[in-house]
Amino acid sequence: MTKERIISVCEIAGSVLAMIYALLIASNTGNEILGFTLLLLSALLFAGWGFIDKRWAFFALQFFYAASAIIGLIRWS
Repeated sequence: MTKERIISVCEIAGSVLAMIYALLIASNTGNEILGFTLLLLSALLFAGWGFIDKRWAFFALQFFYAASAIIGLIRWS
């Protein structure tokens, strides 16, 4: 798989997961664990994209999103 293909997969999958996460959390329907799990996966995908594409500020930002996801998982479990 080429670098561009990996970046596209990380970008698209991360974006879709982040959108689903946002809808799950905003809906307040009891799906918080799933939502925060999706946020964590999204942050990992975006971190991969940032690392591969050498976007260091974006890469660093994902650690804060991952930390938010972990806090949410701990709080809601």
